[in-house]
Amino acid sequence: MRRLLIGLTAVFFGLLLVVPVIRIAMGAWNEGWTGFAGGLTRPETLHALWVTGLIVVVVTLLNTVFGVMLSLYLVRATWLGKKLKQLLNSLVDLPFAVSPVIGGLMIVLLLGPETALGAMFNWAGIDIVYALPGMILATLFVTFPLLVREVMPVLQEIGAGQEEAAATLGSYAWTTFWRVTWPSIRWSVVYGVVLTVARALGEFGAVLVVSGNILFKTQTATTLVYQDVENFNLTAANSVALVLAAGSVGLLLFMEWAKSRKEVH
Repeated sequence: MRRLLIGLTAVFFGLLLVVPVIRIAMGAWNEGWTGFAGGLTRPETLHALWVTGLIVVVVTLLNTVFGVMLSLYLVRATWLGKKLKQLLNSLVDLPFAVSPVIGGLMIVLLLGPETALGAMFNWAGIDIVYALPGMILATLFVTFPLLVREVMPVLQEIGAGQEEAAATLGSYAWTTFWRVTWPSIRWSVVYGVVLTVARALGEFGAVLVVSGNILFKTQTATTLVYQDVENFNLTAANSVALVLAAGSVGLLLFMEWAKSRKEVH
């Protein structure tokens, strides 16, 4: 019975994960190398990949800095109070409970050109919605919990004993973080970064709502795939989708390899 259940589980996840990737790869090579390369070297594809890469870099940097800070506050800070910590914990989990499309719509309703805040930013010459800043905010909304939820359990597990000892010996807070805290959480931070990059690469719903999918301006790789499917340009759509999927899978495999190397040493 146990072998049967394991086999059924393997078949289920194979149908759910492996078969779609194989189908995408077959669609990308449907017209051979010419069709695959043509789909990737189009001006709109190159621009969309550049925008996607820029968003991924900015979002990952912001998530890393503020995600680690929030994790430290939620686990270590006593001045926040129990109720405030519970509220912040709930807010961190909000993107898990809310559809990305709704998250994008929230940004439009808050910072759109017809709102007071959006008009103020437009008056200052800063476009938020239907521009790169709004796309970064939307991706931040979707990816922010990933790093926090990787770092917090590690901080709770290691406790604060070593940090308190370092502070007692006169170590500054910054020195304590780099010499005591960081060595314990660095792998959880790295794993959170990998998850953030993979999720940011594939974000679609929130970015589509906020960006408007404007060609050569606010189009990302995922929204370009959506447009190609709408226009029945399936070979190009599969080519871009295959690159995104390969990038995400490659990151996760690299992380698993790094974790195994860490366990060996």
